[in-house]
Amino acid sequence: MRIGFIGVGMMGHGMAKNLVEKGFSTTVLGNSNRAPVDDLVSRGAREGKHPDEIATTADVIFLCVPGSPQVEQVIYGPRGLKGAVKQGQIVVDCSTSEPSSTARIHKDLQALSVPFVDAPLARTPREAEAGKLNVMVGAEPEIFARIKPALDTFAENIFHVGGPGAGHTTKLVNNFLAMGQAALIAEALMAGQRAGLDLNAFQKVITAGGANSGIFQMIVPRILEGDDTGLPFLLRLAQKDLRYYTHLTENLSMPAQLGECVHQTFVQAAALGFGDSMVGALVRAQEKINNVKIKTNAAG
Repeated sequence: MRIGFIGVGMMGHGMAKNLVEKGFSTTVLGNSNRAPVDDLVSRGAREGKHPDEIATTADVIFLCVPGSPQVEQVIYGPRGLKGAVKQGQIVVDCSTSEPSSTARIHKDLQALSVPFVDAPLARTPREAEAGKLNVMVGAEPEIFARIKPALDTFAENIFHVGGPGAGHTTKLVNNFLAMGQAALIAEALMAGQRAGLDLNAFQKVITAGGANSGIFQMIVPRILEGDDTGLPFLLRLAQKDLRYYTHLTENLSMPAQLGECVHQTFVQAAALGFGDSMVGALVRAQEKINNVKIKTNAAG
């Protein structure tokens, strides 16, 4: 199986690296940042210059870009995939994209007898490098079986969650749950600080009880040491995912007050200047709003 890989950023680099190192002939297409591309070429990948060029060298084409506008540019833009892919090829979108956009692309590529698979990711760039991502795949069973050997190179847990579109929908609901917890944690820490709680004792209470979570453990221990990077996911990308979630619920004619509240919490944090920080910077936004600093162990 020959692989094309478009988008070798924080997540894509590790994924492509594992494909190359585990024996797949891989052609990569990056952006203006040369470092990931140069590294992958040094490991044995080839470099392509345009999406249509990637299509001439690959049986399966992976996309790992920030969101639906970038996916649509790769598909429909100048020298895009739509004008180059052929029957027998498969396009796999590992981005977190809008289900409505995914449905449109699936229909357009299906007319060319080219399956379009949605396979968004969970976990972090560290797991991408280690080949231990979680992947949620929306695809027909026979297409899933064809791409699974490639997925196995960079994923520890592969979930076939349904047909086309189910992967992106699952990811948006998953991210609402995860980022909702992050927003609650940031506000709870500030409430504890303003009430004069010992936040180290508070951490121990939560860790031992039902409110504990993986998100809590990624954010809070680091925050109490003065580090807001424990959840390595850019806040502006989380904001984008939450916007897609609110679009999803609106299209379902479903009231989603909590979704809107969580989304606006991230919009506010980005407006305060934390969009290019990690999600843990929600705590910094709370500090700015309340004009109160979280007491850290480093501060004594």
